[in-house]
Amino acid sequence: MVVDIDLLLVSPIDVVKRLFTLVVEDEFLKIVLFTLTRIALGFFLGLVSGVLLSLVAGRFKIVETMLWPYMITIKSVPVASFVVVALIWFKASNLSALISFLMVLPIVYTNLLDGIKAVDKKMLQMADVFKMPFGRRMRFIWLPSVKPFLISACKISLGLAWKSGVAAELIGYPKGSVGEALYYSKLYLDTVDLFAWTVVIVILSVTFEKLFVFLLKRALKGVETL
Repeated sequence: MVVDIDLLLVSPIDVVKRLFTLVVEDEFLKIVLFTLTRIALGFFLGLVSGVLLSLVAGRFKIVETMLWPYMITIKSVPVASFVVVALIWFKASNLSALISFLMVLPIVYTNLLDGIKAVDKKMLQMADVFKMPFGRRMRFIWLPSVKPFLISACKISLGLAWKSGVAAELIGYPKGSVGEALYYSKLYLDTVDLFAWTVVIVILSVTFEKLFVFLLKRALKGVETL
């Protein structure tokens, strides 16, 4: 109200009005699905890869040592650098999936590896003495130890996947993506559209995170400690 210049800071009322007109546009659902499917794909690929690599690294110390510089590099290199290189190698339409994958992988890997290392060694020795079956070891020893680490990794990486994925689309602006919509709002100095699409991104990110974490907790509900 003090600034009174929509170009610099748009009114929340104008943003809400634009949201109502935005969601009924023909292309809105296609744009949202385009970005949602690719970021979700990148997240799940990063999650699965991180879990598998952490299991191998937890079992073999040499694998952890070999993976360490790669994970540090992925975590340290700016998203923009990855995007520029990826644009040379891949299509812009797959950019958000690749970048989301790269951002999720080291977080899941690091957290799960810490969870594996936190397993009580005495419990494992007891399991060996009593010849506990693999299934019961997994349910009563391994999963309870890594469960909080896994949930924490998913919460952190989901938000980062959306941030990095949309940022990648903004740089590569693949046709029919949320990133392209943000790019054009910047190009035409359309602050109302910029804020409206930002609200959409936040809603999608939070909804996806809450739903996935809820389902994950539901799946791990039967996990118990001895």
